[in-house]
Amino acid sequence: MWSVQPVLKFNLISIKVYNNEYMKYPRTYHLPFSPGATSDDKRLQDGWFDYYKGKEVVFTEKLDGENTAMTHYDVFARSHGAPTRSPWSRNLWNPSDGLYWKIKPYIAPNETIYGENLYGEHSIHYDCLTHYWHMFAANDGNMWYGWDEVKEFAKILGVQSVPELERGIIRDENEVKDIIDDIMSHTSYYGWCGREGVVMRIVDSFPITEFPNYVCKYVRANHVQTDEHWAKNWKKAELVEEKMN
Repeated sequence: MWSVQPVLKFNLISIKVYNNEYMKYPRTYHLPFSPGATSDDKRLQDGWFDYYKGKEVVFTEKLDGENTAMTHYDVFARSHGAPTRSPWSRNLWNPSDGLYWKIKPYIAPNETIYGENLYGEHSIHYDCLTHYWHMFAANDGNMWYGWDEVKEFAKILGVQSVPELERGIIRDENEVKDIIDDIMSHTSYYGWCGREGVVMRIVDSFPITEFPNYVCKYVRANHVQTDEHWAKNWKKAELVEEKMN
């Protein structure tokens, strides 16, 4: 469980310790009916719904950005080989006004928090974007925090959590598909654009090792993934408040 008290003591550690002690966000399995799964992706197998049956679940919008992680020691992109210092994550690590330095004192040494960073615009143009970084998960090295804990942690840190779209106990696989079909028929929480997809997870906390059983995703068909060309031509996303000035 996270603590609301700032962590005032910390140790200098090497990149090797980062790799050993802090887990990058696991690969999220696609639902069997997710049209955006590629040959490199993993899909849920028969019997997957048994893990969700009778449990409260939440559906959140899968935002089109960069998966980032923050620990008490630094901020990382998808790879945890070294802290990120990319220009499209400057809003996080910038020494003068980066988000990471504002919230670092509230992240315990054993905690990792995860979020989607929309500072660099990817395939989807969000025309009503209000925040760049959106928190969607956290763990303490042993347990993934429950969804309500994640939202409360985000409030304490003063950051936005990913949009919650639906929540409840689902009866069967067909109901999951119906809910997602309805969600995907609407525009994004952040504008008139379409949604990249949906993430479904159980509301309760669960052990680190159980991630593949309790978190899954649906991605729209033909979603364009970021490649090496994007890094050469990337552009900063624009917040609503910037458009009004």
